[in-house]
Amino acid sequence: VDLAAVRQELEEFIPHVRNITDSSIKKMAGRDLARFKQFKTQGVAVKFGRFTQKENNQIKKNLEEFLQMTGIDNAEKVLFTSRYPEDKEAIHRLKAEHLFCEKLAEGIPRPWRLIYYRARKMFDPKNYKGRYTDEEKEKLKKYHALHGNDWMKISEMMSRSNLSVAMKYSEIKSAINYGPWSKEETQRLKHAVEEVIRKRIATEDANGLSSPEKSNQDHLIESEKLYQNLPWTEIEAKVGTRYWRQCKQKWITILTNKMTKGQKLYRGTKGLEAKINIIKRLYEMNVEDANEVNWEELSKVIGDLPRAYAQARFYKLKVSCVPFWQKKTFTEIIDYLFEEKLPELEEKL
Repeated sequence: VDLAAVRQELEEFIPHVRNITDSSIKKMAGRDLARFKQFKTQGVAVKFGRFTQKENNQIKKNLEEFLQMTGIDNAEKVLFTSRYPEDKEAIHRLKAEHLFCEKLAEGIPRPWRLIYYRARKMFDPKNYKGRYTDEEKEKLKKYHALHGNDWMKISEMMSRSNLSVAMKYSEIKSAINYGPWSKEETQRLKHAVEEVIRKRIATEDANGLSSPEKSNQDHLIESEKLYQNLPWTEIEAKVGTRYWRQCKQKWITILTNKMTKGQKLYRGTKGLEAKINIIKRLYEMNVEDANEVNWEELSKVIGDLPRAYAQARFYKLKVSCVPFWQKKTFTEIIDYLFEEKLPELEEKL
């Protein structure tokens, strides 16, 4: 495989391809590149982010058809073959004969690896076992001391999915603080984010991606780069006392305060206006899934703010205003907000 040529071709579909390892590029050359080109001829863009319900249904359909073709009796055997040592050889043979990789990704314009991880999350019976008990957390620490980051082995010992144990260990590995952020923690967070952004800019400069005018100056950074695709686990390690999700939420809060000059946009009259504008714009977008919403555009409707701010405001709206929202589709939620809640908010305003 000519890695440089493949990387260059993939760059058209995956903007961050320069940060992907050579071994992953080799796999993508076989599993993704031809599919991406085919989707391009159909006018379909490669997608990232949260999977839509339509994509989840396509994964289920692809797996069901694969099971029918091969005679394998359940999806767990296909996706977690190591759990079935007595059938392992036969399952691997059937997966190779019936082109499992191609079949799983059929009709889904995403990198194969992400589709595979999504399928494993959907079909792992060990994935939804509720909160970890204190005893389980202690076991997890002990198993990690013995086996390191061998999440496959630890997941078998814990009877939980490998994704679940990896994420939980990331959360409990150090003395995580759940109280208010101290000034020192906030400074460490700011320095950590600054460091990763500067490193990214230096890489772009080295690859000739930045304009010559900017090369010897302080960079004017597009606001999206301040919060999109940041390596939060790396930032978590630099902060030291906070879980990565806390770091992300705190950074969004800091950015929002800076971008709004400290104004409380979501209170009083401005709060009502923001809710009304969010509902109207979501209704006008006429999309079937939250993943299809242009959150950047929506965030500009309520102010020049991070997309996460608009997403959080929408989440608050549906939870507080839409009865039984968990059982409703995205379009049903938007219709309810537009037909039932919007008139009430406008009258209140």
